[in-house]
Amino acid sequence: MRVKPKKSLGQNFLIDGNILKKLIVCYGLKKTDRVLEIGAGLGALTKLLAQKCAFVYALEVDRSLCALLSQNVEGYANIEIINRDILKFDLDGYPGLKNKIKVVGNIPYYITTPIIEYLFNFKDKIESVFLTVQKEFGKRIAAGPGSKEYGSFSVFVQYYAAPEIHFFIKRGSFFPRPKVDSCLVELKLRQKPQVYVKDEGLFFRIVRAAFNQRRKVLKNSLNGIVGGKTLDRFFEESGVNKNARPENLSLANFALLANQP
Repeated sequence: MRVKPKKSLGQNFLIDGNILKKLIVCYGLKKTDRVLEIGAGLGALTKLLAQKCAFVYALEVDRSLCALLSQNVEGYANIEIINRDILKFDLDGYPGLKNKIKVVGNIPYYITTPIIEYLFNFKDKIESVFLTVQKEFGKRIAAGPGSKEYGSFSVFVQYYAAPEIHFFIKRGSFFPRPKVDSCLVELKLRQKPQVYVKDEGLFFRIVRAAFNQRRKVLKNSLNGIVGGKTLDRFFEESGVNKNARPENLSLANFALLANQP
């Protein structure tokens, strides 16, 4: 390893060749695909991507890494290295990104949530997203009602996408070795949200308020946002128990609550 990973950027390079190959299989790339890679690092995954698809846009925020990355992918005419932060990268305005793309990346744990939120702004541009994330975070994304991992971010992600955990990755597959295991999560972006809501702002305000006090029953956690009569009507229409807590509600339940007249 000729470069010292920067802790400030959350750099953990995936060095397990078998896992890299397994990732490529899960991506299901076609020769016509154009891929945006977040955090290309040293280019180990970048080269494998380029062998399977039409073009790779390799984003790397670390300027000092870009020169080494350029050397490592030399000879690949279908790779473009872009020294840019994904959160400041305009997918709509960048030349070449005219058609649907796939997004892949081994992303720093500390900015996983902002990256997912940002990518959802370009859901018309993106076909699917494959991210290597912290194991527990991945389980939160994919969690369903009734599980301890299910929360407001689960609802947020599943409103816009269909998440799936493909496999788990041991911490020893990275350098430097992180403190936790990881997993590969796929987000299949929906053409339209999973449920219909009249007011998205109100819908997410209800979801956040409910899970911010997840140990309280809904009539207490939503006090001031949803009136008592509205809640009573919701319980009657949905069949949800009046003593329910937020983890008992599905996306459809939250939508029905938010859509109450």
